[in-house]
Parts: sequence; structure tokens; C-alpha cells
Amino acid sequence: MSDMKDAPVVSVIVPAYNASATIGGTLQAIFQQDFPKPFEVIVVDDGSVDGTEYAVCSFPSVKYARQDNAGPASARNHGARLAQGEYLAFTDSDCIPHRDWISLLVSGFDRPQAGAVAGSYGIANPQSPLARCIHKEIVWRHAHLMPDFPNSFGSYNFCVRKKVFEAVGGFNCTYRQASGEDNDLSYKIAGSGLRIFFERRALVDHHHTTAVGKYLKEQFRHGCWRLALYKDHPQMMRGDGYTFWKDIVEMPAALACLVLLVMSPADPKCLGAGGLVSSAFLLFEEIWALIMTGNFFEGISFGFVCWCRAFARLFGFSTGILLFGYKPKGKIF
Repeated sequence: MSDMKDAPVVSVIVPAYNASATIGGTLQAIFQQDFPKPFEVIVVDDGSVDGTEYAVCSFPSVKYARQDNAGPASARNHGARLAQGEYLAFTDSDCIPHRDWISLLVSGFDRPQAGAVAGSYGIANPQSPLARCIHKEIVWRHAHLMPDFPNSFGSYNFCVRKKVFEAVGGFNCTYRQASGEDNDLSYKIAGSGLRIFFERRALVDHHHTTAVGKYLKEQFRHGCWRLALYKDHPQMMRGDGYTFWKDIVEMPAALACLVLLVMSPADPKCLGAGGLVSSAFLLFEEIWALIMTGNFFEGISFGFVCWCRAFARLFGFSTGILLFGYKPKGKIF
């Protein structure tokens, strides 16, 4: 890292919660950056109860701050308030940035009207079959869907001018978990008239989820908070740069399966129709996963996970209607 006696050009902000197992690798990768100008590293501990503080403090150059648990959006805003850099670069405590990460993100601001620059994923745990499949799907989406100037990005890997971040109000802290706060911020930046540049070469290796149950729980949460996101940004109900037709048809297909199942006691024909629709839906997911993963065994297993994911998102979205549909904006949980 450059001499910190000089004013930092970039402030790297990492929110952390019970991240003792991974934060060391994150910080080590950040301090190995080839960025030639001064930068600072800020870790905001969001009320961890493990050894996160001790892991962070083994890197004496880190600016460490602690807050009561309030979620990653709040932690990132806390870090931004402490930041001295012109640019704010964000990554997560389970990510490992590549050596050219900061350089590539900052160089992206050479594009006209670029208010933010977003990067993409590598994979930190390829030994996990589920992690590999999740990563392959993300890579496919980034390769086939994301334009050079998208209207959304992920908070795990992006950089924004500090004055832009402050002008749009930073992250919305009502998102108490990782659940759409990055979409909200990106929509605000794009809505301000600035552009988001997608620098595909700027990579952070991510520890993707390895347990199916945890993954489906995450998808439930994303579906739940999607309703709150649409309340704030109704124009995005048609989707963003990460969305394609498959995402749009999955929840209605899952809903059709459930409706036919519920109706089957009153009309036995619905049971057969429900089984047919459900089987066709599962076959669709299996074919998609086989094409996307390029591996028979991974495709078959991940296709079933994708089928379950559609129901998790549906249940989450339905819960979001109950929580957010008839209530004013504010902290729900």
C-alpha cells in the first residue's frame, strides 16, 4: 500500500459481521493491490460476536470501527462517513480482490458521465459443487445479460465517487440484511443522470454459499425485500440489467403449481394438472441448468435447486406483500 501520510485517493470499505474465518484473506488481498496511489482501508464491524476484531487488528494499517448490529447497508454508510478518499471502493468480508482490482475500478471513471464502476465475480471455494453452480450462473448472466453500462450492480464489488454517494444518500439502512440495498443504490445513481460502467475485468473471488438450505433461505429473503424495492422504484418492476425472461416466468410457474395443488381436494383433475405443470417446470429448470453448467451431474442437481429456488422466492415475495404492501417505509425487521 502507498504511503498513508499522503491523502488517500481511494477508501476501501469492508463491512464485516462474524467474519473471522474470511476477513484475513480479504485484507491481505487488498494490501497486495498494485494501485500506485495512496489508499486507505476501513473495516466496519457490524456487531460481531466472534473473533472478527482480532483478525482485523492483526493488520495495523486498517482503520477499524465497530457499531451495534444494524446491517451491511448501515456499516457501509458508517465507513463512507469515515472515508477520506475521493473514491469509495466496496467489497465484502468473504471476498478476495484480485491484485488489479482497485486500478481497474478507478480507471473506469474515464468513461463519460461515469458515477460508479462495478466489477464481477471470481470464485474462492470451487471445491463446493453448489458454489461452482452458483458461480457459473453468475458468470453466464454477466457474459450474456450485463451491458457495458447497466442500471444495477452488486455491493460486493463496486467503486463510486464519494460526492456521488453522498448526493444520492448512500445505502438505504432500512434494508437490515443483504437484501436489495445495492439495487436501491444503483437505481438512485442511474436515476440521477449518471452512468454505471461495468468493468468485467475487475474481479473479487467470492465464497459462494455451500449449503442448499442456506441458499434457499437467502433467496427467500431476496424475494421478500423485492417488494420493498419495487415500492421505492416502481419503474424497475420490469427488471434491470441482471434480469431476463426466465426470472420473470419462474414465480408465476411456481404459483400455478401451488394453486393447482390447493385446488386438488375440490377437483381431483387439478392434482393431475398440477403434477404435469410441476414436472414440466422441473424439466425446464433441469435443461437450463444442464446448458448453463455444461456438466451432467451438476446440471441435474442444480436444476432441482433452481426449481426449489423459484418457490423460495415466491414465498418470500408473498411475505413481502404482507410486510411491506400495506405499511409505510421504515424498519420492518
